[in-house]
Order: sequence, then structure tokens, then C-alpha cells
Amino acid sequence: MPKDKFFKVVENKIHPNEKLVSTHCCYCGMQCGMNLRVDTTTNKIIGVEPRYDFPVNLGKMCPKGVTAYQQVNHPDRIQRPLIRSDASLKGTAEGFREASWEEALDLIVSKFKELQHNYGKDTLSVYSGVSMTNEKCYLTGKFARVALQTRYIDYNGRFCMSSAAAGLNRSLGIDRGSTVPWTDIHQTDCLFLAGSNAAECHPTSMFRIWEVQNRGGYLIVADPRETPLARRADIHLDLRPGTDLALANGIVHLLIKNGHIDEDFIRNHTNGFEETKEVVATFTPEYVSEITGVSVEKIVRAADIFGRAPDAIVMFCRGVEQQSKGTDNVSAYTNMSLVTGKIGRPKSGVATLTGQGNGQGGREHGQKADQLPGYRKLDNPEHVREIACAWGIPAEEMPQKGVSAYEMFQLMKDKTIRSLYLLCSNPVVSAPNLNHVRESLKSLDFMVCCDFYLSESAEYADVVLPVTSWAEDDGTTTNLEGRIIRHRQAQEWFAESKPDWWIQIEIAKRMGRGQFFTHLKSPQDIFNEIRQVSKGGIADYYGVTYEKIDQNNGVFWPCREEGDEGQPHLFLDKKFYHPDGKAKICALPYRPPAEEPDEEYPLRLTTGRVVFHYLSGNQTRRIPFLKDMYPDPLLEVHPKTATRYGIEHDELVTLKTRRGEAQYRVKVIEAIREDTVFVPYHWGKAQSINLLTNPALDPYSKMPEFKACAAKIIKHKHGGVRHG
Repeated sequence: MPKDKFFKVVENKIHPNEKLVSTHCCYCGMQCGMNLRVDTTTNKIIGVEPRYDFPVNLGKMCPKGVTAYQQVNHPDRIQRPLIRSDASLKGTAEGFREASWEEALDLIVSKFKELQHNYGKDTLSVYSGVSMTNEKCYLTGKFARVALQTRYIDYNGRFCMSSAAAGLNRSLGIDRGSTVPWTDIHQTDCLFLAGSNAAECHPTSMFRIWEVQNRGGYLIVADPRETPLARRADIHLDLRPGTDLALANGIVHLLIKNGHIDEDFIRNHTNGFEETKEVVATFTPEYVSEITGVSVEKIVRAADIFGRAPDAIVMFCRGVEQQSKGTDNVSAYTNMSLVTGKIGRPKSGVATLTGQGNGQGGREHGQKADQLPGYRKLDNPEHVREIACAWGIPAEEMPQKGVSAYEMFQLMKDKTIRSLYLLCSNPVVSAPNLNHVRESLKSLDFMVCCDFYLSESAEYADVVLPVTSWAEDDGTTTNLEGRIIRHRQAQEWFAESKPDWWIQIEIAKRMGRGQFFTHLKSPQDIFNEIRQVSKGGIADYYGVTYEKIDQNNGVFWPCREEGDEGQPHLFLDKKFYHPDGKAKICALPYRPPAEEPDEEYPLRLTTGRVVFHYLSGNQTRRIPFLKDMYPDPLLEVHPKTATRYGIEHDELVTLKTRRGEAQYRVKVIEAIREDTVFVPYHWGKAQSINLLTNPALDPYSKMPEFKACAAKIIKHKHGGVRHG
């Protein structure tokens, strides 16, 4: 579709003393193209301009994107290393003193060596994030296993993309967030979106989603809330939180019953159909309606529209994935594409809307507890030998796989892990069952936090290292399509901050492991090492170069050779990534949420985002416009539920689960189920909804069940309604 279908392109006009630096947004997996305005007299970022050449967003930006530049020179930036001088003040912003880099690094290394001498190498741990470049994510995995020589590393994508990864790997043999490029979305005939509030979480995707309907196609949305996306959908499947597996099985049941399956595709390109057919046989519309609360008529119509559509794309997001059966949900929704053969061709396939900026690339190159670069596995001896050889270490020196993020906190509590190196993450807000997490961090002997703000998690650290922001370093990320793109440095490092890759190399030197790192002197050096070590893996970047990315506005992996242009569409040859080349249609019996409502806790609590904030809010809560637009978390309650509890709009109430409680102002709203309440998760301290959420883990992905648990509202004696 031509660009002028969506807007009239205008030229960016700038002041003579300014320059534009072409780069990408720091927030969600859309990784929208933008131009940063830089004052050439001060060499400081002063604003942002749209970038019309990037095909994903075509110049559009959301409220977070247009204000993202305000992070970079914010007065809250940490200017130099901080060392805690009073351990009794852990968990607060007090008790730190400024220090030199030499003092801070020497202290870190001396503590690391002391702990490993006394308790073994695995007493250290690394907890990372995926809002960093591929270069930093890759180096963090190497840093943990080669410099620190510990098995305990995991990352915050465990709470974001892990179920999508596990489900797609199981069904398709590969985990790339989308089997089609984003430019296919508006051209399809039916979009089935499950657990995605895209209008708030991925706003710059909406012009393509609306265009499906403008062209006469259909939009089907599965969500407990009537989000802006669901409000305009042709069908809103308003299911109870945690019941997606029943809904997906019910849709597949009807696709089979009504003859909307592709028998040739199933026979030639899949396994598991007969077993799945047997499992879904009992998932009649009536039975599914009983479990999900969705009307029979809606279920039947949704299956009919999807089945009849010539092309269709199934998309899912955290609402589906952040469950104790999130992996099964992903595979069950993928079954819809597989049984109809609507995959492996343009305008048809599956996609997950990635929450974090580098949620895709950050999980490909070795930050996960069980994974090595190129999507190799630590429990595969051949994979271990390949990476050990590339890194120049004996295979027997490679640490074994560790445990998932939430499980690491338990190991801190029992003193198996005594030290944490935390970067690019804020688990004191983002992890479930926060009272447990806070206690675990307090029990550590020594903690290091790398951040550019003093986050809630940094307040538990013994040393805080100031790192560069997204706009102060070069590198690549991989967006939600699987497109590898370039981030460019727009200004010099702020104050005394350093990039994470620089810090890790310095620590490696002091740990006596510098020989494995000192050849890496720039992000491009690190990327070239990624190319080499990923070669031959599923996530093969070998054919990608900075130059090729610049020339092509990004390159889709796998890209195996220098002459390879990459693969925007997966499976065009109908070859999937399982050894026999076939996809797996998964037979998945229904399991309810780990915790169902009962007499004591009669409501279902679910969580999510709002358009003005991002993840733990460590960045967005500091931006005046974003904070003013949504200053505090609100508890969404249906009017009939509010009446039943005798509470009013804006009244202060306590929300409680079996793990904790917090106080919120009520937002009475019809756009939610009567049996469900919703609170966004971008706030910390006493306002954090993750004080209440359930840490029950998916057995495959180890994803906690953020999206469904039992809760109750407690009305305060004197109400607390604000007036005026």
C-alpha cells in the first residue's frame, strides 16, 4: 500500500544549529523509526521529529515516543557511581555516597571474588533485561558465563515473552515473533487478536489494524475488557481472565466441524492433528461458553468468519501469555492457523505483539537461563561445544543451565545465590508476589545495579553504576517482526555514565578473564562477534551487517549468508523448523487458572498497561506530560460490581489477594466484566499491583500468572471519595 494512503509526507525542517539523527524509539517492540533533534552547539538532544521512511510506523509515534527524548538529560539521571554507606537503609534511596569508577569497580570485583572463594562460582547471579541492544544482551550472556563463570543468569523477558517463545518453538520449531512482516497486517482479510490492548500498548500499529476493516475485512478481539481495540471489533470475545485455552480449543473444534480446515496442508506439513481433533471434540460452543463466559453466538460467528477468510493472521500478547498455561495458550491459538493452512504465505500467519523494545533479539543470544547465542541450548552438548569453541573456552568450563527469573529469587532467599548483578530491569516492581522478592533482595550479601535512574530495585543495591541511555550508544535491536535495525548515538555519554558493554569488559579484566573480552572495543565489534557465533543457529545473523541494515531499513533473520536478503516471510517453502520439516498441531487439554475465585476472594484480578506508561514506570513516571496524563494506578470496576460493594467512582478502597494488599482509587467503568477487576502495573512501592499477583509458573516457560488470580475489594469505613 502506498505511503500516501495513510498520510501526506512532509519534509522535516530544522534550525541551522540543529541536526537530525535517524534512530528508533526506546520503548515497545514496534521500535518505531524517529529522528532525534540535536543542538549542534551543545551536542544535546532537544527534541524529536517523525521519520517517514521506516515502514513499520511510517512517521507515526505514540505519547511515549514523542516524549522519549526527555529521559536523556533528565535531572534524575545518576551522574556517577554510588556506594551504599549504610546497609540499614537498604530498600530506600538513602545511605549512598558518590564514588569514582575505580573505587566502585574494585569493590565489586573484590566482593565477587570473595563470595566465589567462600561459596563457589554459582553464588553470583545476573538478572538482565531486553530494553538493551543486541550487542549488550549478547555480551551479558557471555559476561555471566565466561567472566563470572556462573550458571545463574536470566532476564526480564521471562515475565514478558517467554510463553510466546516456548509456544512458537513447540508449534513451529522457531521463535520469531511474527511469521509475516508488519506491512502484511493491513492487507489480510481477518485479524484475530487475543489478549492485546494494542490501541494503548502498540498504538502505532493501529492504522494498519483499522485498515483491515476499512478494506472490508474483519477484526475479532478476545479480551476480558472492552478496550478501545475491542470496542471497534466486529466481534468482542469477552472471556474470563485465564480461559483462553478453552476459547482457542473451541474455535478449532468449530473449524473442524464446519469444514474450514485445509486437509492437504495438514497431511503434508503438520503432525498431531488426529490427537488434537480428539481433544477438542468436547469443546462445543456451549461448553466453551460455560468456561469462558462468552456467548455461544459470538464463539460460533468468530469461528465462521476466521474459517471463511481467504487470509487471516492470529495475533496474541501478554493477556494470553502471562498465565500459568501461557505456552499452551500460544500453541492453541497457533493451531487455528495450522489447521486452516493460513500460515507460510503472505497475509497469513501468527504474530505476537512484543512488549519490550528488544524482546525478540534479547532472547536470542544467550541471556536466558537455558540458552546460548543463535538460539542454541545449554542442554545440547553439540551446541555447548560450538559456543565454547567460538568463545575460546573448554566446553567443560561452560556453566550448566540455571533457573528462571522468579526461581532465582527463591535461591537468593535460601542463600544458594548471595550476589546479584542487575541491569536494565526493575524486578522490585515487575516481578510477581513482591513481598517475597523484596525479602530475597534484602537477604543478598552483595548487590550491584546498573541503571540511569535510581529505580525501586536500585534502592536495594550496595553499588549503583550509572549507565548510558538508549540515545547515547550505537547498536542494533530486533523488533517484533524479527527485523534487525540500527540505533544510533545522538549525544555523548551523560556525565560519568558508561555503556553496559564497557562496564562488563572492565569487570571481566579485573576478574582475570579479560582475554575473552578485550578485543571488543565497540558495539560493531560485538555485533560482528554475534554474527560469527550465531552462524548455523536458528537465529542466524551471520549475513547481517551494519551496512546492510542501513541500506535496507533493517534485515529480517534468519540471514545466513552475506548475499542473503533475509526472510520477511517465514515458511514460504512450507518447511518448518522441526527436524522433519513439519509443524506441530498441539493437543492441549484445558486447565483452569492456578487460582480461581471463591467465597472469600470472589473477583478475578487481571493487570496490564495504559498508553502513557511503560513496564515498571521507571522511565515514564519521570516525564511530566506522561505523569500528568495518568498520575496514579486506578482500579477498574464494573458499575454493577461497584453497587454490590457499595463503592463509588474515585473512592479509595483496598484490593486484596492471598499474597498482599494495596489501596487504589476506583474507576467505575462499563468496559470490563462484572466478575473482573483491572489495575495497571506501572507503579512501585505501596501502589504496585504485583504485591498481589500470583507467582504460579507455567511449567514450560516459567512465566508467572500475572493475568489471573482471585481477589476481593475491601471498602473503607469512611469511604474516601474525593469531591471537587
